[in-house]
Amino acid sequence: MSFESDPSIFIASLREHPTYKSQIVHVQRIQPRRPLHGELAEPLNPPLQSALESASMFPLYSHQAQAINAARAGRNVFIVTPSASGKTLGYNVPVLERMLSGKRSRALYLFPTKALAQDQLRGLGELIDLLTPSTIASKDCTTFDGDTAREERRDIKKSARVVLSNPDMLHVGILPNHESWSGFLRHLSYVVVDEAHIYRGVFGSNVANVLRRLRRLCELYGSSPQFICCSATIANPREHIENLVGLDFDVVDEDGSPYGGKDFVFWNPPLVDREGGEARRSANTESSSLLAELAKAGLRTIDFAKSRKLTELIYIYSRDRLREESPRLAERIMPYRAGYIAEERRFIERQLFDGGLLGIVSTNAMELGVDIGDLDATVLTGYPGSISSAWQQAGRSGRRGGRSLSFLIAMDDPLDQYFMRHPEAFFGRSFESALINQSNSHILRQHLLCAAWERPLDERDADVFGPKYAEVRDEIESEGLLRNRQRKWYLSPQISYPAEMVNIRSASADRYTVVDVSDNHRDIETVDASVAFFQLHQGAIYLHQGESYLVGELDIPSRTAYAKPVDADYYTQVREIEDLSIQHVIRKKEVGGVGVCLGGVTVTNHVISYRKRRQFSEEVIGEEPLDLPQTIFPTIAFWFGLPHGTGRRLAEQGLDLAGGLHAVEHAAIGLLPLFALCDRNDIGGVSTPAHADTGKPQIFIYDAYPGGVGIAERGYEFIDDLWKATLQLVKECPCESGCPACVQSPKCGNYNEPLDKRAAVVILEGLVGGR
Repeated sequence: MSFESDPSIFIASLREHPTYKSQIVHVQRIQPRRPLHGELAEPLNPPLQSALESASMFPLYSHQAQAINAARAGRNVFIVTPSASGKTLGYNVPVLERMLSGKRSRALYLFPTKALAQDQLRGLGELIDLLTPSTIASKDCTTFDGDTAREERRDIKKSARVVLSNPDMLHVGILPNHESWSGFLRHLSYVVVDEAHIYRGVFGSNVANVLRRLRRLCELYGSSPQFICCSATIANPREHIENLVGLDFDVVDEDGSPYGGKDFVFWNPPLVDREGGEARRSANTESSSLLAELAKAGLRTIDFAKSRKLTELIYIYSRDRLREESPRLAERIMPYRAGYIAEERRFIERQLFDGGLLGIVSTNAMELGVDIGDLDATVLTGYPGSISSAWQQAGRSGRRGGRSLSFLIAMDDPLDQYFMRHPEAFFGRSFESALINQSNSHILRQHLLCAAWERPLDERDADVFGPKYAEVRDEIESEGLLRNRQRKWYLSPQISYPAEMVNIRSASADRYTVVDVSDNHRDIETVDASVAFFQLHQGAIYLHQGESYLVGELDIPSRTAYAKPVDADYYTQVREIEDLSIQHVIRKKEVGGVGVCLGGVTVTNHVISYRKRRQFSEEVIGEEPLDLPQTIFPTIAFWFGLPHGTGRRLAEQGLDLAGGLHAVEHAAIGLLPLFALCDRNDIGGVSTPAHADTGKPQIFIYDAYPGGVGIAERGYEFIDDLWKATLQLVKECPCESGCPACVQSPKCGNYNEPLDKRAAVVILEGLVGGR
């Protein structure tokens, strides 16, 4: 028996390793599953059936047959099944059938990443090459994105029958130039939206408006394409896809594909003594050690990190470890993330697919369905923020039906540690709901300007853009940005190409460029403006492709950070001052005698300084002031106060009210992703013993995006469950006075001061008492 055929052998070897300190807290053995096949209502086109049989894609699984039957009947279809279940055939078969029967038929495929589009083009081309006879050739299918050469774009618009792109290019490249795409749009039969669960929060709210703009232009040219969409498993598939596209859908969510089984290991780093108390060893250190062991065992692996910075750090640690222990393997691992140029990304993808690499460290850029060949293992460095994403990442190994191995390495984070103590809450929990807010006024106004550039707005657009359309349109008109002529609204001449001013992946349209001053002022990366003050402030250590850069100057007017390579053994962390004011109450209720409100608020953030922390030891080695402007934005929050008598009980026990409120805020934010498909970074919070607007102790938790995207509403809805889970988390944590696993937050702008864990328990016991 080998590691590859039986992952439990590798797990046993880890338990015998000299550095093992009981990190394995749970192993879930997931059993294999046999396939369930389905029948089509009508036989396939003979060349297509022959091609599927040649590619070993026939007979069809039950969910593939169900999706194809619904698409053939003219209905919009949403396929919601796990990774590697063969969802792609659910749209390729209807599209190719239409192409074979109608020479003018066109299809648009949308993927969230360029890598996924390139991968799907390869798979589609291989299937088309098997069609004999055929009226379509693989050359009729092409990608159209930011990497497409300008000299190729005219031919694509004129002759391509299947265009594979992404929502960004649709938004900024195709829709504003629809006249040059008129032939394609006039004959557009199908729109495919893959990985639809990715379109949530701000990104999803923007994409929902982009798809509505596409539909109104198709109407202009006389087409009404069907939509076939795919997703990983989520709790609210029908609600999500109908909010995203704005049409009715059939949902196909019963998976008929086979499954090879998996050993899913929960790995909790050991406790160590650090300055200021006990904490767990860095998950990044554990991850790099584990990746090195997997590489030495010959197990092909993806290690998922939660940020660009951590991707680079884990890669560096793993590479250096292998250089010491197995030098020949050090060159067979690489980092992979957004921000790399196209040639770098394609090279890494090919190397992994062809077996040249044993492993990569990646952000969630590799979470999606890019075919990177047979993988034996996945490592999740930290819970990725949702059950859906965790299973999506874990599903990247074992894609060919063999048994596979996955590790979830816990961070010192409330949700990670909650699952380490309650693995049944992970394996027995239903998937979260994907949340978007297509009618968010801040997002909608940007897309109405884009839509007016593409085609004058009129009263019928209320059916496309929803109930807030007229209100937002009239607001834009009052600002002089739209001109009303006989109930048609035209874009003001002062605005040119508004799509260029809208970044659909962010609440901010602005991006900062990182320039390497040591290399002829070469642009090395771009960073979203919403995080620029946190990552690119003067003195920041910024990581790019495993190298540290010291930011010498942040030029805010030109949106440029000037940096140079540096050999640094520390990283930087900002301090911020945060304030919040209540604008209006949307809803309110009483839960156990405690008032809970949902409403509009204004948040003010001010980054005032940064600390230098030593890598590995986390020792603070210095703090420097910063002079940066405030950022102010409106959003949606829910908030609550204290149960009657709680303040008195805290005073009697000599506990700190401010520290208790702050601790409850942190712990509740850490667990809110249990109830909504979001990341901790999507949420902010403020707590105070006497808020200026209420005069009372309050805890606020808000959407960290202008206008909100639905997260606060979900917290308000499940407030009682959130309180109970938070109390359980804080009481069960073995630390004495609070740690990152319960009440400390890695993103706290006050460096986790003040915090009082005992006071938090008293407050939470009061909130859940008697229920």
